[in-house]
Amino acid sequence: MSKAQRQHRIRTLLAEEAVTSQSQLIELLANGSVAATQATVSRDLDELGAVKVRVRGGATMYAIPELPREQIAPEDHLRRVLGDWLVDVERSGDLVLLRTPPGSAHVVASALDRSGVADMLGTVAGDDTLLAIATEGNGPRLLQRLEDLAGI
Repeated sequence: MSKAQRQHRIRTLLAEEAVTSQSQLIELLANGSVAATQATVSRDLDELGAVKVRVRGGATMYAIPELPREQIAPEDHLRRVLGDWLVDVERSGDLVLLRTPPGSAHVVASALDRSGVADMLGTVAGDDTLLAIATEGNGPRLLQRLEDLAGI
């Protein structure tokens, strides 16, 4: 099972079940023939933006906010994504062109869109190339920030 399929299954389980712990989630995944370690589940929950919410009676359970574009992804997630998927970065004015392996631009674009990076309006992704659009006059600053995060 791919990471995307596992994360889709986790989203489904969190929507259908009152999952109160990572160990419970691991068991539910195993019941559906999905093997996952605690570390993997922890990373998946982080990448999905899952949070613990308090429900009636004071108990807590995992939930994924309905509007993920409004949630801010942690910087270490963005650093990991850029480090893993970013191949090259160039700038033209306030447009920063990022290159990825084929089929990966949407992964980087999604991470950037959810990152809250200062001086960035948004992204447009293709297959292996995406544009990060900087606010007026901040292209050089955005380029430097993305290079620093990617370790380039």
